[in-house]
Amino acid sequence: MTEHDLPPEDDDKKIVAIPEEEEEDLATDYLGLRDEEIRELCDALEEEDSERVYTLLSDISPTDKAELLEKVTPDQRRAFMMGFSQSFEAEAISNLQEDVRRDVLEDMTADQIARIISDLESDDALDLIIPLDDEFQREIMRRLNAKTRIAIEEGLSFPEKSAGRLMQREFVAVPQFWTVGKTLDYIRAAHDTLPDDFYDLVVIDPTYHVVGEIPLNRLVRASRADKIDALSLKETHPIPSTMDQEEVATIFRNEGLASAPVVDDDGRLIGIITYDDVIYVIDEEAEEDILKLAGVKEDDFYSTIMQTATSRVRWLLVNLLTAFLAAYVISLFDATIEKIVALAVLMPIVAGMGGNAGTQAMTVAVRALATNELSGANAWRIIGKEAAVGLVNGLLFSILIGLSAGFWFHNVGLGVVIGAAMITNLIVAGFFGASIPVVLDRIGIDPAVASSVFLTTMTDVIGFFAFLGLATLFLV
Repeated sequence: MTEHDLPPEDDDKKIVAIPEEEEEDLATDYLGLRDEEIRELCDALEEEDSERVYTLLSDISPTDKAELLEKVTPDQRRAFMMGFSQSFEAEAISNLQEDVRRDVLEDMTADQIARIISDLESDDALDLIIPLDDEFQREIMRRLNAKTRIAIEEGLSFPEKSAGRLMQREFVAVPQFWTVGKTLDYIRAAHDTLPDDFYDLVVIDPTYHVVGEIPLNRLVRASRADKIDALSLKETHPIPSTMDQEEVATIFRNEGLASAPVVDDDGRLIGIITYDDVIYVIDEEAEEDILKLAGVKEDDFYSTIMQTATSRVRWLLVNLLTAFLAAYVISLFDATIEKIVALAVLMPIVAGMGGNAGTQAMTVAVRALATNELSGANAWRIIGKEAAVGLVNGLLFSILIGLSAGFWFHNVGLGVVIGAAMITNLIVAGFFGASIPVVLDRIGIDPAVASSVFLTTMTDVIGFFAFLGLATLFLV
């Protein structure tokens, strides 16, 4: 459209500036429910004002309803679902966090869950039923129509966190010999059976093998007489159904895809993955790695006190055992510490600085491994860089801590010793912070889970040994 195609300006129409306060309110509306809205709903529920609860629920989106159920207490959640279940549509239930969703579904009958599943696309339906126990799953499946049941059974047959679990079975596939006009007529006629959202058409041959893809924008710009085969992009991105979802996310990110076809072992089209599913995977995997770094699980937020305590005790026990190793190193120099009490005061500084510096390097390395930015091709360069960063920071902080300790205890030698120990430990922290995740990844251990335990052990043991060992050599 050119400027000559634009409609003439209407002098009566004025551009009205939205006040800054209203702009902030509009932005907040997209960020979820406000605390005031949640309190208002809970107050209406407690007062048994059903009409007001229905009115308030009708004014919020399915995503906001999911947020409401996640933020209220279990008793309030149960009251909302028992008294106002018809106001919580399938999309709201589907958007719940997995553990909250499981609790909600376990209070429902198999008939209620079957009705919810029937309103969802196949990938969302599969996500909803997977956390339930096997017997309850079978009871629900018996109440589904044959098409939905077959789609879910097929999804359950794929490995956990695979492309087969992630894909939806509703897609648009057209033969390569069709024309654009025939394709458009087909899409209009079959709109009831098409997925709610799709971005690409998959071009297939008579044996259902993928031979091309057509972005929707390319289709609508073509003339009706154009052949699909001539219009399709020959570069396709078929994804094996057994591929891990993290690899799928990497392909989408590297290729800038909106969707990609999923194929079985024989290369036949069986589903499609869209970018919204991949965004969920990226968010889920990033969250999982962050929580693993701290030795906690994804469902800790919604678990009971005893469940959370039990899940964390394993890694706390491992940390306790490694702490004994550090304590043993300190015990080797007990005579030195007795003669120079200032060493006991300054020891935590060396270990703490090493631990923090190592955590920085480790976090960068774990994140780079997760995004495939760190591999064997550049591992040594990155490890060397982190060690060099440790050296630079070690020199800087050795001067600061050396001068501070020297003035504090009126002992120049003590300042030199702690400065040298600081340099040593920060170099070690950078080296092991980057190398431990790489080594664990090579031997098949999740670096997000185990890196912090090994790193803390190395920085504590080497930090204490360097500091107390140098003090024994030069001060005693």
